[in-house]
Amino acid sequence: MKPFRHTRITFTIGPATESEENLTAAIKAGADVVRLNMAHADHDWVRQIVERVRKVSSKLGKDLAVMMDVKGPEIRTGARPEPIQLKAGQRVDVTGTPEAKPEGDTLLINSNYPPIIRAVPEGGLVLVDNGLIQLRVLEHRADRLRCFVEQPGLLGSRRHINLPGVKVELPALTDKDRADVKVGCEVGVDYFALSFVREAADVDSLRRLLLENHSKAQIIAKIEDQSAIDHLGDILNASDALMVARGDLGIEIPYESLPQVQRRAVAMAIAARKPVIVATHMLESMIQAPVPTRAEVTDVSNAVLELADSVMLSGETTTGKHPIRCIEVMSRIALTTEQDIPKRLSEEQDFETPKIKLLRAAAGLAQDLGNTGIIAFTRNGDVPRTLSSLRAAGCPLYAFSEDLQIHRRMSLYWGVTPFFTKFSPQADENITKALERLRDEGYCLPGQVLVIVTNVILGPQVIDSVQLRTVPAVK
Repeated sequence: MKPFRHTRITFTIGPATESEENLTAAIKAGADVVRLNMAHADHDWVRQIVERVRKVSSKLGKDLAVMMDVKGPEIRTGARPEPIQLKAGQRVDVTGTPEAKPEGDTLLINSNYPPIIRAVPEGGLVLVDNGLIQLRVLEHRADRLRCFVEQPGLLGSRRHINLPGVKVELPALTDKDRADVKVGCEVGVDYFALSFVREAADVDSLRRLLLENHSKAQIIAKIEDQSAIDHLGDILNASDALMVARGDLGIEIPYESLPQVQRRAVAMAIAARKPVIVATHMLESMIQAPVPTRAEVTDVSNAVLELADSVMLSGETTTGKHPIRCIEVMSRIALTTEQDIPKRLSEEQDFETPKIKLLRAAAGLAQDLGNTGIIAFTRNGDVPRTLSSLRAAGCPLYAFSEDLQIHRRMSLYWGVTPFFTKFSPQADENITKALERLRDEGYCLPGQVLVIVTNVILGPQVIDSVQLRTVPAVK
């Protein structure tokens, strides 16, 4: 039998993995979802890469889901002709416009965010270049913030700015984002990841744009600041999936609270039956090194134990020296860690419908039987997604669909192995074909008992059923 891994692996494609050869190797190493980072991509590249992913996936018989990660609005410092070293205790002024002029000898740092003057309180922080430079606000002036350098560093051109604890007044989508989304709809990406989601309305704005472009792609809300944490429940309700984007999140909130936020977000997503991805800095040292640090191994393992649907690679597979090895390492860590996941289902929720309770019973039956799996037939992905959210450790979920986009989308779901097929009008024929396919492709052995979740048509009624079937012998 083929070994199975519950935890999905998302990798970011880039120069290190975009060739057909390396893309093939990435899929063989265990990749399930490919991420396009639109902070570093143009439209011609997107069209070319999506076509290549579909081609290679089809050749290997494993269809990856394609995620477009929309860049979103950013606050940045202005352009500088050359970097300048800031010193501890140095006085600097921060403005919200490139037109401001320096006052005397005080260094001026321009930004593209006019509200910054009133947004950051006295005593507040302005973090530059992913927090490598920390500026503490001393006082408000008419057109600038007078600050002192608390954490010195080298200030370059157009560096990213974070304002911890400040609700940023930026649109959910920029003009660039809208153009990128339109191309994503054109090439048929499966997921759009929306950066810097602060509230449910941000997700709604992207949903409207997808509808305008006749796209059925789903939305992954990226959690990156305190506002998103405060509105997490509403954001989950509005979105289709969640990403704990720990890069900016670890800057926007106290870094010591990041593990708690991650655990809470993952648990809330599972309870809401929405897929959740843990991202950023998972194997960061492997951008250069051939092996991970022991802390990174533990970090990936913790995300697996928290039952995240997917763990994600960023720079490791875009520009790193060992992109395929990173995927292999992540897969090995997940496979080993999953052996210690307790054999119990996720907690029952107050709002569970009779259908969900039926699926819970099917998952419980599969765990009680042992050495089995669950076959589900789906037209919209809801049954496999719900079964996935129950987290039946040790039970692979084999999901059959005749909708290609639904089929690809399920590559993100914890524990789900998707199969593309054409359905027969006869339910029993579908079951027989599924059992034979699983046997022939090495997923199951003859004589093995599987739990089947399907519909049975009795006259005018469609009845949900749970059955036990034995994998047939080869004739």
